[in-house]
Amino acid sequence: MQFRFVASLTVFIGSYFPLSLILLAQDYRYDLLWAPFCWPPGTGKCVVPLQNGALSLIIFAVCLICLLFSLGVLATVKPKIPVDIEEAKYIPAELMAYTLPYVVSFMSLEYKDTGKLVGLLIFLGWMFVITYRSGQLILNPLLIVFGWRLYEVTLSYPGKSETKISSWALSKDNLQPGNRCNVATIQDVRIIKLTTSEGGD
Repeated sequence: MQFRFVASLTVFIGSYFPLSLILLAQDYRYDLLWAPFCWPPGTGKCVVPLQNGALSLIIFAVCLICLLFSLGVLATVKPKIPVDIEEAKYIPAELMAYTLPYVVSFMSLEYKDTGKLVGLLIFLGWMFVITYRSGQLILNPLLIVFGWRLYEVTLSYPGKSETKISSWALSKDNLQPGNRCNVATIQDVRIIKLTTSEGGD
């Protein structure tokens, strides 16, 4: 299962929103936690309460925007094509690959440490290429937090049970064989929603 490059990069960047939040927290100057609020920062007595200026804030904002965009696209999809589920197998998210950068973030990684930061970016770049080429980008554990599950399903169209389609699909419902559902497709990714008569979780 493979998105187009730009969409894949957006999903990948958004999946590391928690990492950007951790790095932002590590970059914060806690000695200024109770300093009076003033605007605009960087002028006069107003200082940015970050050790490395706005860099950590910019990265945090980019990751947040990518995450919200990814979730927004999934939320606005309206599955309309009726299908029957012949088989459904839940696919657990790949945790190890996404956990490694978080471990690195706690090994004295700081934005001012250019060498380590560049090394982390290279590492994340390779991870993106590997997950993109392997078609496993959708194995994103952050989607679990927002209720999405990845399934390997076999579908058939009503009245055409001899014609079956096997693919991966995302759904917020607990899919079971025999369910009647509606499906939509976004760049080869099927989004499935149970019909009202079937109910949800």
